[in-house]
Amino acid sequence: MRVGLLVYGDLDERSGGFLYDRRLVDHLRERGDDVVVFSLPERGYLPSLADNVDTSLSRRIRAADLDVLLQDELCHPSLAWFNRRLGVDVPVVAVVHHLRVDETRPTWRNALVRRLERAYLRSVDAFVCNSETTRRAVSTLVGDGSAGTTEPSVVAYPAGDRFGTTVTAARVRERARDGPLRVVCVGNVTRRKNVETLLAGLARVRQRWELVVAGSLTGDPEYVEELRAAVDRAGLADRVRFTGRLADAELAALYERSHLFAMPSTYEGFGIAYVEAMGFGLPVVASASGGASELVADRTNGYLVDPTDPTEVTDAVAPLCRNRERLARMGLAALATYGAHPTWAETGARVAAFLDSLVGSDSV
Repeated sequence: MRVGLLVYGDLDERSGGFLYDRRLVDHLRERGDDVVVFSLPERGYLPSLADNVDTSLSRRIRAADLDVLLQDELCHPSLAWFNRRLGVDVPVVAVVHHLRVDETRPTWRNALVRRLERAYLRSVDAFVCNSETTRRAVSTLVGDGSAGTTEPSVVAYPAGDRFGTTVTAARVRERARDGPLRVVCVGNVTRRKNVETLLAGLARVRQRWELVVAGSLTGDPEYVEELRAAVDRAGLADRVRFTGRLADAELAALYERSHLFAMPSTYEGFGIAYVEAMGFGLPVVASASGGASELVADRTNGYLVDPTDPTEVTDAVAPLCRNRERLARMGLAALATYGAHPTWAETGARVAAFLDSLVGSDSV
């Protein structure tokens, strides 16, 4: 099978949804498929609209002689009307990590995002969604409030096994008794990650704790400066560290020595970092909004909190500082959840089988 994938930028230099895309490409190539990656420049939301009339891109796609074309849904401003004039007789499949319209922004801006994102989703033939939550969100937007459809579609969860972790139950129990509570937050530091609520909630915890925020600091420099200023005002400079993006080996070492993962994002379609953290036996503090509830069982392997209420972060973290037996139990539950979760190989196989079904039905 000859598969096209259209994305922004370079798959080798990105995280989050781009990690999902990269793992999918790796799996397809390993099973013998020919994968052609079409890369678009990432140049801001409104400037990306110009890609809709880029005749050179449509010519390159047509010349590639594809059996199926995957498109990362994050590229939707570049593709809102593109597919209607593309002129290929193959299935076009949107790979959806989360919808931009579900992010927090001014109402007038979201009205534009809604229009463009809906136009794009209505132009494709099928969907690969990273969670049931994402599939429902797509269905709602496609139907614009009425009963939409996401058929044909498949839900293929992101995995967390890229580190090959070998953390044991004994290590989880031993680590739980060690030192102040070490909290880690992993992700590109942007407003959607909601680090300010995490900081505000931790500031109210009386017991000793430490926070490491690992992720790119270049995506929203103004927000990063606001966070640094908030840390200084609260007198937390000796407890909070921003590392920037870490290499995989450094990130694995950070996970291994931490006690708790906390990222109460305003919205996540699912959250790859949640799964990765559980692979190291870390309970997860996540937002009750979005797809984390498909992984995090509240008060069992983590906590689901209101991302607008720092008090809920405090109420989740403070008991774990005091009660290390509870921390160990939740860490073991997180490890068990990770063990039952699909691997990247299983996720890739699920998507590949779905693409096979589309290409097979399309050729009949």
